[in-house]
Amino acid sequence: MTRKKEAKKKGWFYAFGQFLLRLFYYPVYRIKVFGRENVPETGPVLLCCNHVAMKDPVLLGIAQRRQVFYMAKEELFRNGFIGAVLRGLGAFPVKRGTGGTDALEEAYALLNDNAMVGVFIEGTRSKTGELQRPKTGAALLHYRTKASVVPVCITGSTGKWAIPFKRTEVRFGKPMTAAELNIPDDSSMQLRRASRTIMAKIADLRAESRKSLGLPEQRPDTGEEN
Repeated sequence: MTRKKEAKKKGWFYAFGQFLLRLFYYPVYRIKVFGRENVPETGPVLLCCNHVAMKDPVLLGIAQRRQVFYMAKEELFRNGFIGAVLRGLGAFPVKRGTGGTDALEEAYALLNDNAMVGVFIEGTRSKTGELQRPKTGAALLHYRTKASVVPVCITGSTGKWAIPFKRTEVRFGKPMTAAELNIPDDSSMQLRRASRTIMAKIADLRAESRKSLGLPEQRPDTGEEN
């Protein structure tokens, strides 16, 4: 009998912060969550999300039950107190100029410990709110760890970022199957193709939110990374 892969236990500090932030963010940003049941309650998970604002990690963290671990720039950890708070909230450092290899190693370790890692697949915030071309890190993490991939999209009432007292939607798609991602090896070509497949799912979720919010239909470019 195969042993069930229990989720990495949520830290008490994270759980307390999650509770407090929900009290503030849900009424202020009028958050509506769809597909929360699509997030696996056990095992390693990659939450692959669009990125439009600094508050996105908070929105992902409070929109579902599990703890989410994120990459954050190393400079934020230089202050001992702030670094301790960030680690308590699930952040781990990434050094500039290393290509993110150090952060990927920590992400591998977390996923092997059945954690949930949040990946902003575009690599940087979108200044326009439109989806950008995806990076390949999430596809590589999936290939190496076989973690479940859950596409997510955060959409504000204008189609961009969350605005106070305006509706914000967080949509979780169904976990993508190995057949959908179909990564036979970790070549650049295969990783780019899988990244585009993940991004297409995020685009579908965004289209659903735009329709729900009464915004014009718009299909952004989800082409491969240059």
